[in-house]
Amino acid sequence: MDLAEEVPSRDGETVGLIRQSSGTVLPVSDNQIQTHFPGMVRQKAYFFDGLGNYFNKDWDLAEGEGKEFCWYHVELPKVKQKCSLSAQYLIDVLCPPLKLQDILSLVSNGPFCGHVDGALVFRVNSSGSASSGFTFRIAARITETSVITVSLGRVPRLGFSPVSQSLLWEIPSVENSFNPRREKAGSEIVIKEHVLEFLLTMNHSEEADNPVPKSISNLVVHIIDTHVDHLQDVVTKLEMEMETVELELDRGGSDLKIEMLDDRRFPKMHLNLQRLLQVIAHGEQVFPRVKDKCSSKPWFLSQDIKSLELLIERLRRLKENVEFLANRVTAIQAGLDTWQSEQINKKLYYLSLLSIVFLPLSVITGVFGMNVGGVPWTMQKQPEIEDGFLNVMILSLVMLLLVLLCFLFPALYTRVTAWCKKRSQRPSLSQNRRSFLWRSFGIQERGCCLRI
Repeated sequence: MDLAEEVPSRDGETVGLIRQSSGTVLPVSDNQIQTHFPGMVRQKAYFFDGLGNYFNKDWDLAEGEGKEFCWYHVELPKVKQKCSLSAQYLIDVLCPPLKLQDILSLVSNGPFCGHVDGALVFRVNSSGSASSGFTFRIAARITETSVITVSLGRVPRLGFSPVSQSLLWEIPSVENSFNPRREKAGSEIVIKEHVLEFLLTMNHSEEADNPVPKSISNLVVHIIDTHVDHLQDVVTKLEMEMETVELELDRGGSDLKIEMLDDRRFPKMHLNLQRLLQVIAHGEQVFPRVKDKCSSKPWFLSQDIKSLELLIERLRRLKENVEFLANRVTAIQAGLDTWQSEQINKKLYYLSLLSIVFLPLSVITGVFGMNVGGVPWTMQKQPEIEDGFLNVMILSLVMLLLVLLCFLFPALYTRVTAWCKKRSQRPSLSQNRRSFLWRSFGIQERGCCLRI
């Protein structure tokens, strides 16, 4: 059987690791609405019958009836662009029936949860470049019979697709340098080694544990659950990267440490962790408010309220893991800084040894290189300059003493001041001692006589 391969999406992520079914999928008619930005966003529309079944539908933004409900999802491109351009994309595909206030509530940055035009709207949109791997944006507009969601890039396991069997239910062989691909009979699955490494970084599978919602509340829980799973996948990748880096540091030498310091690898990683903490903090602000507002809705099931509580608690534990990772990065960076300081101190030590060797030579050459008369062994016999060298040496000695006195003056002044204070306190101490003796032995002083 052929290799099971990844299907890369537009933002570089993996769309699916599944075998497509041999059956045919019912065709869906193309959207006939003319747009100003065709192909700039990915759109998905689903119809749920409330009995555990779903169907792909046209992008008409229609509401459901009775137990039936609809879900419309817009995936913004994960490229560097202005927020106003993202708003134009949403206006192009969601208006009408949505209005400008609805678009602004979905695309603006920061956390939000409230009612807009009768619908419950929440968003967890982190600021930063849209092309960054640590910028997450998910927003939803919820009514009793429809949900409209907007995400930045692809969120794993968020959508639904018809499959016959998942790759995770197979017993595959791994193709690598030690086990090259071989043609085998039967239906054995052969996957590449990088596919296996990708699966290890995921906290969940693409299609496993992804039941079809039977109500709007199930769908809301599914959306928040996939967002938390997405964050968990990023944290798992960071943990594996940290373990790899720590092993490299243990095995590597000074060249690897210098390379990491030059690349500023750990400061960048620490900054990314802070961005991830900001996203989690936004979720901690928004999702409890979503739970409180949904608990008052008659169409929101009580079991889904409990599911939201579990997701909120899971998000808090995820925040603790990210903080622990940030502490690990700080500790490794501190260790590298200490190592760098030790290397600099060692080089300065060697430089000091060289200075000790060459400083006396510099002094000697400086003294005998002075351009004055009467320098010894220069055959200058003029009487007016025969004492020039001696005068210069005396002047240099006086200047050296003055410089030393300037450095020693604060210490000398402190010692002299302390000595003067101690000397001034001696008479009072002796007087106190005499008074103590008089009181101890009963000696009284009356005028000029002493009585015992």
